[in-house]
Amino acid sequence: MGGPKIEFKGSLTTSDPRKNPVLIIGQLRHLTALSFSDVAPKLQPRVDEEAWNLSVNSLQPSPTDYCSLYLNLATVAALPIKCSRHNTPSRTHSITKIIKTHSTGADECIVLVCDRSDVFASACGVARAYPLYSRKTAACSSSDHNVTVEVILVGSGDAPLSDDDIRILNESVYSVRLAARIVDTPANEMHTDSFIEMAQNVGQSLGIKPVVIQGEDLATKGFGGIYGVGKAAVHAPALVVLSHTPSGATENVAWVGKGIVYDTGGLSIKTKTSMPGMKRDCGGAAAILGAFYLAVQAGYSQNLHAIFCLAENAVGPTATKPDDIHTLYSGRTVEINNTDAEGRLVLSDGVAYAAKDLRCTTILDMATLTGAQGTATGKYHAAALTNNQEWEDALVAAGQTSGDLVHPLPYSPELHFAEFASAVADMKNSVADRTNATSSCAGLFIAAHLGFDFPGIWMHVDMAYPVHCGERATGYGVALLPVLFGHHSNSRIFRSLAPLSSENGECEVNCKASKKMRLA
Repeated sequence: MGGPKIEFKGSLTTSDPRKNPVLIIGQLRHLTALSFSDVAPKLQPRVDEEAWNLSVNSLQPSPTDYCSLYLNLATVAALPIKCSRHNTPSRTHSITKIIKTHSTGADECIVLVCDRSDVFASACGVARAYPLYSRKTAACSSSDHNVTVEVILVGSGDAPLSDDDIRILNESVYSVRLAARIVDTPANEMHTDSFIEMAQNVGQSLGIKPVVIQGEDLATKGFGGIYGVGKAAVHAPALVVLSHTPSGATENVAWVGKGIVYDTGGLSIKTKTSMPGMKRDCGGAAAILGAFYLAVQAGYSQNLHAIFCLAENAVGPTATKPDDIHTLYSGRTVEINNTDAEGRLVLSDGVAYAAKDLRCTTILDMATLTGAQGTATGKYHAAALTNNQEWEDALVAAGQTSGDLVHPLPYSPELHFAEFASAVADMKNSVADRTNATSSCAGLFIAAHLGFDFPGIWMHVDMAYPVHCGERATGYGVALLPVLFGHHSNSRIFRSLAPLSSENGECEVNCKASKKMRLA
């Protein structure tokens, strides 16, 4: 199981497209602003200035367009012209599609022509075009190759990319592909023990030893949600925690990921058409793992805890039954009326642990939680629910700058939480009325185990549909979180993109950046 090796470089190197095919990608206004001398090192001696100018002037993106400069070995491609206020200015989704269409499968070079503010999102778009997981036999699989990515910055006053910027872009590509690989891997390989091993490997690379609570220890310690969901599986459920605790930190932040390595639905079993693809139900935890690695590598200055709630929602003699009542880590009791509403159970244990044991005051959970998310916000935008308006605005702005798009859901516990009313427990785990803001309700179930009077910041990101595009994972979420929390990063890239600013120990919305994103 391999895949192309991707490496970013800060400036253009000289190469012959006959030996190293090249794909030049940018917005039309950026491409037309280039002089031939800007791109000549990648095109000569096969393409001259006249051919370049004719090709660029012939581009009419609708939504994209391309022109071959030299056989299929040198191509220039234009990104969409239109970008509405809820889209990402980087057009990163189109970058991925263009590269997948034009990749030669041999050693090749991608040249990104963009503003500095779009470099990070564009880099993540490149990463998504080259997935890692494959079990195709050698006879029919493409060989591994090298992909060099070089950048031409065209923004007025854009500072050149530093060595540290290039390092962060390379780490970003690694992190996105890591998350996508986990999500693409089937459950016979990526079971809970395998995921624990992945977390341990990431921890080892960062000098962090994870906390692992697994199997019967979960029941003993009161994690009734995680244990109840995963107790029937061959591979035991687990709570895994990676903690980054730098000296001088004053804030405690937790990122909590849903890691259902496979979801049969339990005894409320899914159908033969809705069950395939449920290997992706660990997408939230995979994103948290990749984002945590990237944030720490970029120099996150505050205490950061990555919490993975791992289980396989399996069918067996010991599986949870509808009507069972579980006591979760929050101490609250839950009547199970749908075993296929399991993600909220494991996440509730995770956020309660973050608040009670780790004393976190900012808690974000990420999950492939509801099918209703796709109806509410679609295939590109995750759905966000939060108890704080400033962080809701920050989520939207970070989604646009990172390329991992986000759109808010209504937060109204007083209107929606009654859907979980139970005669015999504190709540049921599935709503009574499935037409009443079901994605909001699912998030509110998790918030209830913090308490609706939780004095800190709570955010919920439901990315059930953006986690994949077609049959491939996207690594959604890895780009979003380091940008959202970029005000605590030592990386110039993340600080410049962060929608929040940190002054006098308090976070304030960066109004200028937020306004810019809304108008883009």
